[in-house]
Order: sequence, then C-alpha cells, then structure tokens
Amino acid sequence: MVRTRVLVVEDSATVRERLCSVLASDPEIDLVGEAADGRQAIDLCRAHRPDVVTMDMMLPVMSGLAATEYIMAHFPTPILVVSSSFNRGEVFKMYDALAAGAVDVMEKPSGTEPEGDWERRFLSTLKLVSRIRVITHLRARLKTYAPTAMPRVTLLAEQTAPSRQIEVAAIGASTGGPSAVVDVIRALPRDFSPPVLLVLHLNSQFGYAFADWLDAQSERRATFARDGDLVAAAEGRILMAPADRHMIVSDGRIHLHDGPERFSCRPSVDVLFESVAQAYGGSAAGCLLTGMGRDGASGLLAIRTAGGMTIAQDEATSVVYGMPREAALLGAAIQVLPLRDIGPALAALGRTKDRP
Repeated sequence: MVRTRVLVVEDSATVRERLCSVLASDPEIDLVGEAADGRQAIDLCRAHRPDVVTMDMMLPVMSGLAATEYIMAHFPTPILVVSSSFNRGEVFKMYDALAAGAVDVMEKPSGTEPEGDWERRFLSTLKLVSRIRVITHLRARLKTYAPTAMPRVTLLAEQTAPSRQIEVAAIGASTGGPSAVVDVIRALPRDFSPPVLLVLHLNSQFGYAFADWLDAQSERRATFARDGDLVAAAEGRILMAPADRHMIVSDGRIHLHDGPERFSCRPSVDVLFESVAQAYGGSAAGCLLTGMGRDGASGLLAIRTAGGMTIAQDEATSVVYGMPREAALLGAAIQVLPLRDIGPALAALGRTKDRP
C-alpha cells in the first residue's frame, strides 16, 4: 500500500498535536515531519519531499504565506492551508497563498463539530489535495501580467468565433481558481468594457472577502453582486457571486437565490452560465477555468449552443483539469487555451469604451 506522506506546519503545539493524532489514526498516512515556523517548513519540505503539506498562515520566523511562496517556487508541493483566522487581513493572506499555488483551504477544528466530522473531512481533503499535480510558481508575488503575443487558438470543431462583440463575459473556476482568475483579469485591457460575472468555488467560511481581495489585484473594480443589480451598470467591472448564493441574469439584472446545489456547489457555474446563455445568446462569452468536478461544463455548452463564444483552460496550465476537461469532452469549448492566452482572447471579443 502506498502511503500519503504528510508534513504538518503549525506553531501551536496543541493544534499540531491534534493534527498529528488524526493523521496517525489513518493507516494510509505517513507523517514525515512537524514544523513550528515557516523556515522549518521549507527545510523539512526540501529534505523529505512530502506528498502534501498542511500549512498554517500565522507562523513565527517566516509566515505561512512566505513559506508557501518559497516552496511553490523551488520545490512545488501540494499545500492545504489549515487556518482558524477570519480576520480580514489574515484572510487576504490566505487568498495570496492560494494565488501563490496552495491548492485548498479548510478551517481548524473548533471543538464544536459533531464527533469525527472534522477529522473525516480533514483526511479526505488532505488525500485529495495530495493527488493534485502542482506547477512551479516562479513569481514570489503576483505582478502585473503583460501579454506579449496574440492568443493561440485551438478549434474543437468547424465553428469559428462569433464575429459580433460581446456584451458580457462569464467566468467560472474552482480549485486553483484564485490565481487563474487574477491572471485572466490582469490581461484584460483597461478599456475592456463588458461586465465580468464570476463564480468561484470557495469555502463559505473564507469566501466572504474574496471580491475585496480581487479588487486590489488589478485596476478593474470587483464587488460581490447584489440582488437586483443592473448588469449594464457594471460596465468594466467584475460582479462575483456571494458565498452560498446562486447568481443568475434575467431581464438585465442580477438575481441571487438559495436554490438546490448543483454538483454539490452553490454558487454554481452551471446556473450562471445557463442564465447567461438564455439572456445574451451570441452576445456572451463563457470561460471555464481550472477546477475539480464537472460544474460549468453543461452551462458552457449552453452558451455555445446559444451562439456565444466559449473558452476552456487547457490541461497543461490547469491545477486540476476537471471542469475544463468535462467541457472539452462535451464539445462545449470552441477554444481550449493555456492560461496566458485566455485574457487576450476575451479582450479581442470585448467592445471598448468610447474614446474621447
């Protein structure tokens, strides 16, 4: 039996002991090391090359964010952020860690969960994260992305891109999404005016501030959508689905609702994409980025069937080639592109603001 090799990084001796005890209870887990600060985390990760690292953000000597950035730049390893902080500034650092290459995030045990519930979720999430192929992140911190070439296009059928310019762009992402979304958004020119509607799967406990974090990553305004928002009034901006709310477009307005989950997801990319297809048809673009599962694939097909432009991220640049793969298998994606080309491809479809 191949055992999953785990490095635990946590400065609290009590929490670290709890995590290690849970790991020791699973015969499929091999605990290869414990680190109490970010510098130790780097040294042990370099020495033992674990299959997965559990990473706290609040660490002495070197922060969890700095350790994550270094590990992902020098010896990429799947990282699960395990955090108990809901302070806005600390949550922003967690988003930075996800953008730097950490795979997923979950909360530390609070002691109020039903017996065994947190432990089961921790072990299953850890094993899932350990199997994800991660890529090298050479940038210690995200910098402005300046594309230097026109997008490379892969046509999956004898269909060319719609000739009309789009009125709205819809983007969906899951695991690996924070970094991918930032790259796409930063590649859009300043005068790209179609509103961008975004669904990103994030743990609802940590997702409440993501739009504010995204707002700080580029010159393009990003906010959480509100029920009744006029889509046209969001020209040049990003409207993101709030945690645990589906977002749809109807009659030119955003509508939020608490309907049933789709593929265990709320908000669901499919729910947004299907409404965009119905509301905008050939005047819409849909873009499905890295993520686990199949949410968004049928919605992307709906946009394509309605005459809109559809793009899926390719396997080589996806942290998890799940959602984009399902879209490609359905024939939903007109273009399958590496991440660096997706923003420029969207930019080529967007009508620009009138210049003085």
